[in-house]
Amino acid sequence: MSGDLTGGPAHRPEQFDAIVVGSGAGGGVVAAELAERGRSVLLLEAGPHRSAADHMRWEAHANHDIWFPVAFAEPQAAGEPPVPLFRGRCVGGTTTVNTKVALRPGAEDYEKWHAATGLVGDGGEPFGEADLLPHIERVEHRLGVRERSDWQTCVHTVEPGFRALGAELEPVMSYTDPNCMRCGSCLQGCPTNAGKSTLNAYIQPAVVGAGLVLRAGCEVQRILIDDTGSDRAQATGVQYTGPDGEPRRAGAAVVVIAAGALGTPGLLLRSGVPEIAGGSPSSRQIGRNLGFHAARLVAGLFAEPQDAHMVYPISAHCMKFQRDADGGFLVEAATVQDPIGFAIGVCDERGLPMWGEELAAVTRRYRYVSSLLTMINDENTGTAFLDERGRDRYTCNFNERERERLDRSLKFAREVLEAAGAQRVLPTGVVSTHLQGSCRMGSDPERSALDSRCESHDVARLFIADGSVVPRTLSVNPSLTIMALASRVAELIDADERGYLTGARATQPAPA
Repeated sequence: MSGDLTGGPAHRPEQFDAIVVGSGAGGGVVAAELAERGRSVLLLEAGPHRSAADHMRWEAHANHDIWFPVAFAEPQAAGEPPVPLFRGRCVGGTTTVNTKVALRPGAEDYEKWHAATGLVGDGGEPFGEADLLPHIERVEHRLGVRERSDWQTCVHTVEPGFRALGAELEPVMSYTDPNCMRCGSCLQGCPTNAGKSTLNAYIQPAVVGAGLVLRAGCEVQRILIDDTGSDRAQATGVQYTGPDGEPRRAGAAVVVIAAGALGTPGLLLRSGVPEIAGGSPSSRQIGRNLGFHAARLVAGLFAEPQDAHMVYPISAHCMKFQRDADGGFLVEAATVQDPIGFAIGVCDERGLPMWGEELAAVTRRYRYVSSLLTMINDENTGTAFLDERGRDRYTCNFNERERERLDRSLKFAREVLEAAGAQRVLPTGVVSTHLQGSCRMGSDPERSALDSRCESHDVARLFIADGSVVPRTLSVNPSLTIMALASRVAELIDADERGYLTGARATQPAPA
């Protein structure tokens, strides 16, 4: 299913209070909350519209249907492999295919944000938990976040390994409801809607009850910007291609870009924001400071079946090393890894990709694998840019501290699995699914692309609401924080302190 899901004429001249580009953790929340506050909102999504009725445990199909093709961050150091970058491409974005982990930022995360961009909150103090907590709690309530301690064999197998190393596994906080049947289809989309996404928790209710206009299969080429007749350029709408391939335009009082940390910088660059801004320091920040929350899957091969493919998402985590001073990494167990992904990514004990008879033999023992996921605190040393043909490209350049964390986290995971009785320990290379920081918010235009409200320093009425706004990569899974920041953006836009939205609301605001 794609196109206009509200039945409106496809080519009529249109004007909205807000246009939101991208329907993932950021865009889905902003669009729904603005619509529920009575604003007229157009939500554009490049990917298809898929519901629970479309989801099934068919890995190869989902990889092509609701995931972007794998992108790569090219290393700037010679002789290193590129880092694969994964993200969803459908209504709901990556929230449709993620592992539903709901962790709040730590105190050190907020401290890093202020240090990176001078970010301050509404009271003029360094931005901290008090500035975001009301929005976190609002999102947690809507998603029905709950503790999951119903561990299965694959978790109980590795838990003694953590204890043997003086560490502890804790139950995960998850946005899955009691209808979760632990079928393991998380990465292909939840077939029961037990796994919450911005589609089923935000977008669909707003389409049905608040007049949100959702159009899937629509790719935005550029933001329309008026740089004449005022002291500051202003966003006025977007140009996009519909499912039929025809170019279209829509206007809005505000434009919210939520194409993710990989998609948003390129859209701003193709729209000419740096040129319109005269190469200002803030416009030069677009695409810089890309963070990866660099990860590895570390598989333990055991003597008994683990069936780690039949689990609810991430089942538990070890937070002992979360702070930089304690190691700067998290370990999660057990992680969902499907057969094709396992076979493609698994390496031998030397870290070299497997192939041939050895790969076949290991893959035949897929049911005997229990995997850990390591994620490090990175320092936003990547970039997003356009090549000479205008295509999105990415680089990575891990520094010595990041490399040390990658090594330490792998060593710890290996020791855990060995202590738990694994016959072999087989890691993957470094990958990323938690992209952040490429258009970061801050109170210092020299170090940020956006102000503390997530509005462009250079283009009025242009807001960003996705992982790219995060000033420094979080130490925890970022989806809850991205949704909370997006909820804050929706509240700020609706409050309309700068007079962007005029006239009557489209509908009466929904009850809080």
